[in-house]
Amino acid sequence: MDARDGAQACRLALEADIKGAEAFIVAAADTVMERESRDLISEVYPNVSLREVEGRETLLSIEKARRMLGYSPKHSWRDNV
Repeated sequence: MDARDGAQACRLALEADIKGAEAFIVAAADTVMERESRDLISEVYPNVSLREVEGRETLLSIEKARRMLGYSPKHSWRDNV
């Protein structure tokens, strides 16, 4: 994950109107793997059902952070290599 996206998540969490404690998974939107995520998970865990993923989309669910914080990763390592 790019440090700028990590900083964005921290800022959003500090500014969020949330009572109590919440746990969020914060990650890059894409993986560092060359193969597509669906192919990788099928090879290693063939009997596990998987939500719809496209291309090299992360296998970590960042949906809660997107929904509750407005988190949206902006930086991909692929843009900097």
